[in-house]
Amino acid sequence: MAKGINYRQLMHKAFRQVMVDVLAQVAREGLPGQHHFFITFDTTHPGVDMPGHLRARYPEEMTIVLQEWFEDLAVMKDRFSVTLSFGNVPESVVVPFDAVKTFVDPSVEIGFKFEEVAEEAEARKAPDAPAPEPAAPLAPASGAAEVVSLDKFRKH
Repeated sequence: MAKGINYRQLMHKAFRQVMVDVLAQVAREGLPGQHHFFITFDTTHPGVDMPGHLRARYPEEMTIVLQEWFEDLAVMKDRFSVTLSFGNVPESVVVPFDAVKTFVDPSVEIGFKFEEVAEEAEARKAPDAPAPEPAAPLAPASGAAEVVSLDKFRKH
């Protein structure tokens, strides 16, 4: 019998799939309207492929922007690749989806913060590193979030 339902892990998986689906749509159809993305990823994650000079400049984390100019966006099962301009020089990067830390589309005030799930973290973390938290959506920039108590809906 199962110990319970791991909602955090399920939400993590669902948010990551939203990002994958959005990137796949953009790879097929291009960026619609004012949409653009800020994607932050762990440059030390296995499978990240980027030029050495960029890795030296961003030894732990890097944020890329998919907006005005990018080419060759390709979405695979476990990663994406894209060519971006760095100092007017086109460079390709390959990013496993598990390396992505945040995915934000400021044009519609939506974003996701990804943390490693327990199994990934256990395999990669240092012995004294704190346990990571699961994925959670970023709060809207407008600050319109509200905490609602469920007590008023319960029958006493």
